[in-house]
Amino acid sequence: QLLEAKASLSLARTQHALQLQQAKAQMNNMVPKKQYEQLQTSLREEQRKAKQLQENLHWQAEQACRHLVRTQEEHQCLLQTAVEQAEGLEHNLRSAEAVLADKAVHLEDAQAQLSRNKQLIKALHEENRVFALALQAAELRQKSTEEKNQMLKEQASALKQLIGKITPASLS
Repeated sequence: QLLEAKASLSLARTQHALQLQQAKAQMNNMVPKKQYEQLQTSLREEQRKAKQLQENLHWQAEQACRHLVRTQEEHQCLLQTAVEQAEGLEHNLRSAEAVLADKAVHLEDAQAQLSRNKQLIKALHEENRVFALALQAAELRQKSTEEKNQMLKEQASALKQLIGKITPASLS
């Protein structure tokens, strides 16, 4: 029994030594507690930073999205305004074209009337020239008639004087 106990004890010691050796080997492979705690702290800090960066990135993405939506709305408003202005300009252009077409018709009518008026003025000038010649001839005839009339008056006066001289002599 003693030999069995010694053998068991020796076996237990060997197993214990083996376990101790395994435990030492495991401990050599292990990180020291202080270093482990530092690594844990560093890991938590990095995780906190990563979470903060993620939140910051999420916030920036939201801000960028909001900015993009605002910009898109502003561009939509600008586009709508530009479209309305273009439509207004197009309407103004059509109105101006209609007014110009109307003015062109009026100008053509005025030009035709002007042409007719020029022809009338030309005809009136010719008629005036004829009348001026006729007037000149009439004035010459009138002058000639006035001269003849004057001569006749003078002759009548001379006859009156002559009759005045002859009549008292023939009565006596």
